[in-house]
Amino acid sequence: MEADHERPAGGPRTIKASEFKAKCLRLMDEVAETGEEIVITKNGRPVSKLVPCDEAPESWFGRDRDIIRIRGDIVGPMPREWWDAGDDGDDLF
Repeated sequence: MEADHERPAGGPRTIKASEFKAKCLRLMDEVAETGEEIVITKNGRPVSKLVPCDEAPESWFGRDRDIIRIRGDIVGPMPREWWDAGDDGDDLF
């Protein structure tokens, strides 16, 4: 961390907007490498936050393949005892 950045106790470091404007490309690289946020201020008030970009998954298809297990027949009709057990007249189907 450089001396020209302020860091409130326990919070993200802050930088003045004018300083951010002069150093934005270097700060963007730094945030990407370290993963630490930087709060940008104007007149001492926070106005924006520079955060690392989350990596998007390649595809949502198959994302839970190691978590969800299919047991039994999921295509055939439901067993009759399931229908009879829920016969209280308050079903949605």
